[in-house]
Amino acid sequence: MDIVEYPDIEMMMMDLANKLAGELRSALDHNDFASIAVPGGTTPGPMFDSLCAADLDWSRVNVMLTDERWVPETSERSNTRLLRERLLTDRASAARYVPLYTGTDTPEESLDALEATLKPVLPLTVLLLGMGTDMHTASIFPGADRLDDALHGHARVVPMRAPGAPEPRVTLSGMVLRDAINAHILITGAEKREAIERARHLSAEEAPVSIMLRHATIHWAES
Repeated sequence: MDIVEYPDIEMMMMDLANKLAGELRSALDHNDFASIAVPGGTTPGPMFDSLCAADLDWSRVNVMLTDERWVPETSERSNTRLLRERLLTDRASAARYVPLYTGTDTPEESLDALEATLKPVLPLTVLLLGMGTDMHTASIFPGADRLDDALHGHARVVPMRAPGAPEPRVTLSGMVLRDAINAHILITGAEKREAIERARHLSAEEAPVSIMLRHATIHWAES
């Protein structure tokens, strides 16, 4: 497990933004397009504030979420809303956004359309994940209704309902996450550091983030 420790969160966010921008820039030197998937939530917001100003050809970058709550963009619960406010702005406003929410009543009704949308933009050039203290990543939760499909199935996107999650979600599958060319996990605080260390010794069903520990660089700062 590769863990990069930073002296403080501010430095971590700036360094990580530069790292991700460099990986995208390198990919664009050799490919027509690049794709990046990022988490929602408040933790990566400061990193988005730096990344959005990166000097690269954003018009050839596909941006998507690792997972989304099945709510419209107008909802305060929408990860898309955060992304538009913090990442898809400045130079990054030229990027192509690939949504995971389509507006149907349930995510199951949109699976075929989402699969078709995702296929041409994969594999991911850059993947950034977060992790909860319960060791979930994206919306792959311990105890979720389709946990086995998300961890071991062959679909690119999986609908997910889990205890403690007030609305249905849709998540990129473990297959998509593991196939990413460059993968990173961003965590802060002592509690999450302890959780990710614990995940090393647990099954994927108990600690879904464990499927990425051999594939991703972990970036951590305590405060």
